[in-house]
Amino acid sequence: MSFLEPVYGFLAGFGWSALLLFATALTLAFLAAPLRAWTAALGVAMFAFGAPVWAWLVLGVPALVFNLPALRRALVSGPLLRLMKAMKFLPAISETERVAIEAGTVWVDGELFSGRPDFARLLAESYPDLDAEARAFLAGPVEEVCSKVTDWDVHQRRDLPPEVWQYLKDHRFLGMIIPKEYGGLGFTASANSAVVQKCTSRCAALGITVMVPNSLGPAELLVHYGTDEQKNHYLPKLASGEYVPCFALTEPGAGSDAGAMSSRGEVFRGEDRQLYLRLNWNKRYITLAAVSNLLGIAFKVYDPGNLLGKGVDLGITCALIPTETEGVELGRQHDPLGVPFYNCPTQGHDVVVPVDAIIGGAEGAGHGWKMLMESLAAGRGISLPASATATTKVAARVAGAYAAVRKQFGLAIGKFEGIEEPLARIGGTAWLLEAARRYTCGGLDGGAKPAVVTAMAKYNFTELARAAVNDAMDVQGGAAISRGPRNLLATAYASAPISITVEGANILTRTLMVFGQGAIRCHPFAYRQIKAVAEGDVAEFDRSFFGHVGHVVRNSARSLVLSVSRGRLAPAGIDGPAAPYLRKLAWSSASFAIMGDLAMASLGGDLKRKETLTGRYSDIFSWMYLATAAIRRFEAEGRREEDLDFFHWSMATAFARIQTGFDGLFRNFVAPRGLQWVFRGPLAFWSRFNPIGRGPSDDLGHAVARRMQIPGEQRDALTSGMYVSSDPSDALGRLERAFRLSHQAEAVAAKIKQAVRERKLPKDKPLRLVAQAVEMGILLPAEAALVAEAEAAREDVIQVDSFTLSDYRTRSVGKAPAPAPAAPASKADSPPAASGHPVG
Repeated sequence: MSFLEPVYGFLAGFGWSALLLFATALTLAFLAAPLRAWTAALGVAMFAFGAPVWAWLVLGVPALVFNLPALRRALVSGPLLRLMKAMKFLPAISETERVAIEAGTVWVDGELFSGRPDFARLLAESYPDLDAEARAFLAGPVEEVCSKVTDWDVHQRRDLPPEVWQYLKDHRFLGMIIPKEYGGLGFTASANSAVVQKCTSRCAALGITVMVPNSLGPAELLVHYGTDEQKNHYLPKLASGEYVPCFALTEPGAGSDAGAMSSRGEVFRGEDRQLYLRLNWNKRYITLAAVSNLLGIAFKVYDPGNLLGKGVDLGITCALIPTETEGVELGRQHDPLGVPFYNCPTQGHDVVVPVDAIIGGAEGAGHGWKMLMESLAAGRGISLPASATATTKVAARVAGAYAAVRKQFGLAIGKFEGIEEPLARIGGTAWLLEAARRYTCGGLDGGAKPAVVTAMAKYNFTELARAAVNDAMDVQGGAAISRGPRNLLATAYASAPISITVEGANILTRTLMVFGQGAIRCHPFAYRQIKAVAEGDVAEFDRSFFGHVGHVVRNSARSLVLSVSRGRLAPAGIDGPAAPYLRKLAWSSASFAIMGDLAMASLGGDLKRKETLTGRYSDIFSWMYLATAAIRRFEAEGRREEDLDFFHWSMATAFARIQTGFDGLFRNFVAPRGLQWVFRGPLAFWSRFNPIGRGPSDDLGHAVARRMQIPGEQRDALTSGMYVSSDPSDALGRLERAFRLSHQAEAVAAKIKQAVRERKLPKDKPLRLVAQAVEMGILLPAEAALVAEAEAAREDVIQVDSFTLSDYRTRSVGKAPAPAPAAPASKADSPPAASGHPVG
């Protein structure tokens, strides 16, 4: 034993020393200490352990090289750059991909991708309210136009009423984004979103008709890229509705892949020696095309004679073409799921226009892809999220009221836990989407053009709205599947897949745009490295490469420490109910960042082809953003006590979805041979054993569902911004009245039940005891009248529409169809009669 004591002593000493060294290194990495601090710590450790001279030389020389940038560039970075270029280690970026990646700006998505988000910045981002002008517009013209339509009437007409079209033009609904100096309303993104939301909450076709001219299209492109002459000519007429615009992008063979479009324009010199374009195209899914008189179009420009002096193949270009131009063909309609708004194919056959028709003039030739990418980055953060939020709020208001009114087995169905579960999902989602809608619009109002965030918004809002409508359909059951003027969900249910197909189905948005492009766009160093290698820029490569190394070291330490501590060691910067969630967000971000780097390192250029993997990264990234928006709303609105249940539900759901994403990554991570077991074994086990989130509890779901079934301020706040009719002959007005009366009658029923418990009344259903309760003085006659009124309203509201066979077969139910308005100055062959796709 005496012989082994020195050995044990040495091992014990070495163990403590190793532990101390590891703790020091972990602390330095966690705190993102600079290289100088690491070098100093190394020197102290070597001195403390009495390192020999050779050790100082072996470690000191590299430390000197790495601490002197000029020496590091000459001896390390330069040779490494040349090696990586020769090996083609980093993915090559095509010109099309480069434009898409550089479109817009990096916003709070960069913080979430960093692994160390700055919560002070995230919580200081604008969460704007509407100004007085926008509020007046919502309370005046928007309220008025909503009162003029119903979904059912528009469905029967197959169009908005002519007077509504005129009202939209007269009140400049089609020019909300056009600056005031050109006669438009000059609305912010937040105001634009609020108008689209309210219109959509009343009628899907109304919302889409207002949405499209104020999204990607002639006005948007002209404001940012048009010449002064083009702006002065077109914008006032677009603002007044004299021009009804559409924008043609999608083709049969080029949907998501705009680079594959076959539409082309050829530059030639006319007999008058002026330059012209001869255009041919075949487009589809073009919203408003059937009634438009100004067609925006994307096509490829070829200049065989180099007349513009820019080469032969100029690339994608955008132009404006009056639809009465010879060769423009309109007049047919698509019919996606019977949702009645204008949408059609259009063809052009040898259409000749001046070169000045190009947006931006001749100088704009070949710049269309950049225009489209930058405009889409902003547009998809406004229109589709607004309509999806409206859909979800309608689902919340309708399902909550119906669950309180409809009875089964003598009880309101909203009291059954099986109904509470979908109700909680609907209500929680409505609260969450409103938070994300306003947060996203705040960024856009502040000048950000976050391509990745708006891709997240488009994908997640439309998917969550579809799920909310499905849940609301289940709550209403048979009443939801019977079309007619009483049905408040049918159009929302039918139209849910339509918005999901915009700009490519959400499958593409999720797997390619959010993380496939976001990994390069939002990463603090990845794109800089790729560009530096491509350009041979040693100085930039040195900064970005070693910055990336430090980024990986820091996030590895943060992921480990925050996982073990369950985020508790991350500073939140605030107190209150949101603080624990910010710490979890820090944990999620660190783990996401290091896993992202591992994916890029192991897969390189193949990453974008691993779509099931990138989809899981997208889910984690998206739900970190949604969680951030929820926290921002809760803090910005003063930590309202009545919002706590909705806030906790949103956060529990967000972190559960993040956890699902990580579980999927660990189970399926593509690592170098021999390392996959690390991810699929220990890391996957640890992730399940120590989850970031588990989802909302049943008690929390119960609380959310109950709040949705109580009339008052909280329910109104949950569904703020939607149109709510007070007309009892209107479908929603009828439901709202029955809901209020049923809630008031509950108090009367409680009196009867108490009298039964006290044996003043016999055991029976409360309704059968009303007359006897009045006779005995337990109820007042007015209370009995209230119960009767509530029951009559309840009975009325659960009825569904039915039609005679002749009416049903001829589709002449309800109001007679009105003729569609003729397209102004258009060559339409016949008035269009169906609907289609929100964006061309």
